Amino acid sequence: MRRLLVIDDHDDIRENIAEILSLAGYETFTAENGKRGVEAAIREKPDLVICDIMMPELDGYGVLHLLRKNAATENIPFIFLTAKTERGDFRKGMEMGADDYITKPFDDIELLNAIEVRLKKYDVLQSKYAPDEKGVSELIKDLNSSGLLNMQLDTYETEDLAKKLTLYSEGKRPKVLYYLKKGKIKASRVNDDGKEYITNFYAAGDFIGYLPLLEGKNYEDTAVVLEDAEVVMVPRDEFVNGVFNDITVATKFIRLIAQNVQEKEERLLSLAYGSLRKRVAKALVDIHAKFNKEEGGAKPGQALDISREDIAQYVGTATESLIRTLSDFKSEKLIEIKDGKIRITDLSRLNNLLY
Repeated sequence: MRRLLVIDDHDDIRENIAEILSLAGYETFTAENGKRGVEAAIREKPDLVICDIMMPELDGYGVLHLLRKNAATENIPFIFLTAKTERGDFRKGMEMGADDYITKPFDDIELLNAIEVRLKKYDVLQSKYAPDEKGVSELIKDLNSSGLLNMQLDTYETEDLAKKLTLYSEGKRPKVLYYLKKGKIKASRVNDDGKEYITNFYAAGDFIGYLPLLEGKNYEDTAVVLEDAEVVMVPRDEFVNGVFNDITVATKFIRLIAQNVQEKEERLLSLAYGSLRKRVAKALVDIHAKFNKEEGGAKPGQALDISREDIAQYVGTATESLIRTLSDFKSEKLIEIKDGKIRITDLSRLNNLLY
């Protein structure tokens, strides 16, 4: 049960808010002034604080200042209550780190909606996401479902793309964010020697092309359909403005992308310095996780429906070298090959080859 703290020096208002919140299913505790409110917040660690501005002992600004300075309470969502005559002062509170404000008098629905939105935002911002395309896609979905982004995926234009068609090309300017509804797509670049290097694979549920949109840059790779795909095209402004409209959302997004970039750099280093066995093992594990998304995670024994050439380009080796390594893995009973498709039979041992 979510625990909320209400700080207000007016007994009737404080008790009325507490009753509304209790009826809505929240565990509620109260404080009659700012000083006691700070003490209660530090002691109880509530999930959210609702605080009046004008109070004796310590006003709402002072409460917010002290809570934001304390490591144990600095991230707790904070909503100000303000009288209409104080409305011009709300900017001060927002600049100090308040998450929202509600003007008195207010109705029950307005209060409950504000609380729900702030708790959803807090949950998303506190969640941990993997530093890869899957993690970024999950963050975008969570931001959208919580209302922090406003992307109506069911209403946007969609396009059906057949195998081998190009989604976008290197050097082109991005105009939309792509959401892969079904199918598989690979992104690749061609190096100075004319060899293709696969930078990423995308599966159903992934968002594609977010980085160049946020950076305002041209595409640095080319995306081609591996398996007949259905793609949703999200208007650029609805995505970009949504991310940068809230500094905490933008910060969360940028940090995750930075981790994603670091992970890609580490993969490039492994391509350059890792043994071929380790590189092939990592590629199989990566592709297995990417293209076998099931509840509870991918399981050994599922087929990797991808060509040897594409795996070789992802690894950064010749197809012949890849085939020899796959043959070794087969003889070691790490994988099996049936009807031309690879199945991982010992995911644990294959993972251990990476270390």
